Amino acid sequence: MGKPYTPETAARDVEAALGLLEGRWKLVLLFHLFGGQVQRYSDFERLIPGISQKMLAQQLRQLQADGLVSRKVYPQVPPKVEYRLTPWGQALCPALDAMLQWAAQREALPAGGPADEAPADG
Repeated sequence: MGKPYTPETAARDVEAALGLLEGRWKLVLLFHLFGGQVQRYSDFERLIPGISQKMLAQQLRQLQADGLVSRKVYPQVPPKVEYRLTPWGQALCPALDAMLQWAAQREALPAGGPADEAPADG
C-alpha cells in the first residue's frame, strides 16, 4: 500500500512528478522511447527536426539525471551512444496513456460544475 496523502502532499507530489516532464521536448523524446525503443542521438535529430543539438543534449541529460532515460556509450570510433528508458521511465507510459484518454474525454463530457448551475435560491 502507498503512503497516505493529504490534499496538500498529493498536490505537491504530483507537481514534482509533472516537473520531471517540463521542457519543450521531453515528452516527445519519451514517446520516441516507449515500447522498448532504443534511439541514437542521430535518430533523435532525424525524428525531431525542430530540435537544436544543444536542446537535444540538454533535455536528454535532464531525463537521464532524473532517472527516466539511460545512456549507453560503446567504446568505438566514431562513438556510438544509445538511449533507452529505464524501468521507471517505461512505467510512465501507462500514466501518459491515461492522460491522453482523459484529455480525449473533454469533448464528450459536459464541463458542468457550480458556476454552470442556476442559483438555488434565486
